[in-house]
Amino acid sequence: MKLALEHSEERIFGKILRMQSRTSPDVNFLVTDDQLVTFSQAERDTNCLASGLHDLGVRAGDRIVLFLSNRPETVLMTLACNKIGAVWVPVNAEFRGAWLADTITGSKPTLIVTDDKLGSRVVEVTSDLADIRIIEVGKQNVIPQAVPYESLLSSTPLKSDYSEQSYGDTCAILWTSGTTGKSKGVVQSYNNWIRAIVEGASVHYASTADDIIYCPLPLYNSAAWITCVYRALIEGIPCVIEDKFSVSRFWERINHFGATQTFAIGAMGAFLMNSPPSPSDALTTLSTAYIVPMPPNLWTAFEQRFNLKLLSSGLGMSECLMIMNHNNCPPGTPSYSLGLPPDDIDVVLLDDNGQPVAKGDTGEICVREIEPHTIFKGYFDNPEATKLAFRDGWFLTGDLARFDVETGVYFFADRKKDAVRFAGRNISSMEVESVVRRHPAVADVAAYGIPSREIASEDELKLSVVLREGESVSEEDICEFINLNAPHFFVPRYMEFVSELPYTPTQKIQKFKLREQGNSAATWDIKRSTFVVKR
Repeated sequence: MKLALEHSEERIFGKILRMQSRTSPDVNFLVTDDQLVTFSQAERDTNCLASGLHDLGVRAGDRIVLFLSNRPETVLMTLACNKIGAVWVPVNAEFRGAWLADTITGSKPTLIVTDDKLGSRVVEVTSDLADIRIIEVGKQNVIPQAVPYESLLSSTPLKSDYSEQSYGDTCAILWTSGTTGKSKGVVQSYNNWIRAIVEGASVHYASTADDIIYCPLPLYNSAAWITCVYRALIEGIPCVIEDKFSVSRFWERINHFGATQTFAIGAMGAFLMNSPPSPSDALTTLSTAYIVPMPPNLWTAFEQRFNLKLLSSGLGMSECLMIMNHNNCPPGTPSYSLGLPPDDIDVVLLDDNGQPVAKGDTGEICVREIEPHTIFKGYFDNPEATKLAFRDGWFLTGDLARFDVETGVYFFADRKKDAVRFAGRNISSMEVESVVRRHPAVADVAAYGIPSREIASEDELKLSVVLREGESVSEEDICEFINLNAPHFFVPRYMEFVSELPYTPTQKIQKFKLREQGNSAATWDIKRSTFVVKR
């Protein structure tokens, strides 16, 4: 049953699961090839897990690191942690070595929960983890000293008492994906999550009792919980937990589970569109997809090819999980726009000096609370980063947008660090990429700035281009295509053909890595070529 959660005292995950276990006990909540976990079973298991965690010394406010694969146990552990007021901290399943050890120790956990797929990586860094106790999920017993997950399930079930919990309490710390620099731990309350679902995702998906959610995103990603897992918890419908996203098997898996809804990062949508067409493309059970950001030029083609509806865009990030959506937008608003902010926050576009920009101009999206517990509580154990993230009470998102006077809504421009400023212009790397991707030989591209040799504090535009298999074109061919299809200043100073781009596991390009690499002997320079830009 879909829960309204209109009252703040209801906005606690333990209470929500208890309500669903009573109103929808036999409905499947978590689904994989091997497991079906109903809401009533999830309530029983999390009560046992919570009791077992308490017996291991976990108390309210303690942090539990979850270094786990995509699996139902990951979800159950988050709910068990919160039932005793503990805080869950998911860690990127791609981490290993020193980076993994630093992230775990930086979380200052009481316990680590891992599984037999990832346990060997924990073993490799055990000497860096001091005496932190470990719980292991799975049957292979990779870590001999670990407490078996199954032993916690045999604990006497906890009789939950939520009288001391509030919707503003910290329930999780999410480490940022590291697309623009070193990851930071975002401290989130229950209401951070729940407002983004009840007033955001659930409104857009408009689920019925027959819907099934398909989650291909890793469970250390905020969007996975908002659009899939916790939305399923609040709406009382099943959520398929997929091990990982696969382009080649995506539609097969969708149809296997009879899934009707999904969420994907924009790059995933591009990968699906780039896959070879098939007569079965339109024969899918999927009816609704939220793919952010979806390039406007691909929107209609994607809907028609796969016979589904794409939901309107919006904006959210770990620090403020719902910044804009289409709830308050006028009729006819372009689907790919960001929309407008909800009523519980203020949004303003500011320039580099902290002053509001003129309407129609591009500025940084800055957010301030109207209602409490709508944005994050700061960066964990990092007061300096928290201080730098705010100016005069406004949270600086690092995203650039413009307010379009004609349509009355906001449009995304770029990440602030991904915008390239040269010769008095702010060039949107996203817009440059959208043009280059239309070239038939291009499989993928990243546009970013390289510090100018001639002009201090400005950048020259560089492209790192991945060609489709079997294609062979020159840098001049790409520049000619850009010059014919976009403003002349989209033509880059530098270009380099590469075999792949550095992606995070959530399919975001790590442009800071490309900037750090800079130019190489393989980098093409327009000033050393014969190409002439047509203005």
